[in-house]
Amino acid sequence: MTTQRTRSAGRPTLDEVAARAGVGRGTVSRVVNGSPQVSPRARARVEEAIAELGYVPNRAARALVTQRTDSVALVVSESGERLFGEPFFAGIVRGISSGLSATNLQLWLAMAQSPAERERVEHHLTAQHVDGVLLLSLHDADPLPTLLEERGLPTVLGGRPARMLQPGAKPAYFVDVDNAGGARQAVEYLLERGRRQVATIAGPQDMAVGVTRLAGYREAMAARGEPVEADLIEYGDFSEASGAAAMSRLLERRPDLDAVFVASDLMAAGAIRALRDSGRRIPDDVAVVGFEDSSIARQTEPPLTTVHQPVEEMGREMVRLLVARINKSEPVDPPYVLLDTHMVPRESG
Repeated sequence: MTTQRTRSAGRPTLDEVAARAGVGRGTVSRVVNGSPQVSPRARARVEEAIAELGYVPNRAARALVTQRTDSVALVVSESGERLFGEPFFAGIVRGISSGLSATNLQLWLAMAQSPAERERVEHHLTAQHVDGVLLLSLHDADPLPTLLEERGLPTVLGGRPARMLQPGAKPAYFVDVDNAGGARQAVEYLLERGRRQVATIAGPQDMAVGVTRLAGYREAMAARGEPVEADLIEYGDFSEASGAAAMSRLLERRPDLDAVFVASDLMAAGAIRALRDSGRRIPDDVAVVGFEDSSIARQTEPPLTTVHQPVEEMGREMVRLLVARINKSEPVDPPYVLLDTHMVPRESG
């Protein structure tokens, strides 16, 4: 004999689930809202009734009870072209999606580059719309983290905020990689292979990632007794075009350079293009090392020696920190995560 499962003609209600399970309405509500104050037997009966009836919780009504929206925002302070075109952002979003898959949280994505975009985003980022916020690609003067904390919204940053580099700075919740350590590894790698005129293309200096990777370059050069010469340092904005332009400027000033550490793979791809256009052989004349170990590193000619950073893990850790802050389920101490990096030798270095 089989039990026939039937569904209500309309949208099943909480009361219908309770009747089918033989429990009170409050018990069903506690199961739906994830409360631990339900016996395993009652929970099993409610879950079976939910499956039989095809019950779907009313999110708006649930939010009134739990004071939760079950939504989090990912805000990226970059253009759509960069967000959808650069491997770093794709990897972070994959990691965030993976981390959220084990939760009941929904993700909404916003770009906040123009003043109009920022105004819309700031208007929407309230406890009535989201339970927490993930922030990416922040620049030093960005007031958004402070604004969100003042609103009481749990917030986690992808990358150490630049203000955290200052002594006595107020702690922030963030996930980052060991940027200075990775840069030191890259420069030491070049020096150990006999390169002496080692240049660098650094990232934006209003972002901690740009500052710390440049600091790692300086530290590695100084540790080996190599002079840190200003004319061996150029800057880009992490785009391929900026890497090519910076490499061209370096070659004009220092045609004797024999290696370059570039603060991102995308800028390194641009640097390789500029070196080839100038007639330099890679790595015979100039060795190149990037940072990230993105898919681009395997597509350059020659393939790019680079520093691996665990981008997807970074996204998953951002979610872990944010969920802990939202649920207040565990103390978050320290309030940040620093992930290790390592060298990935290929043919450019």
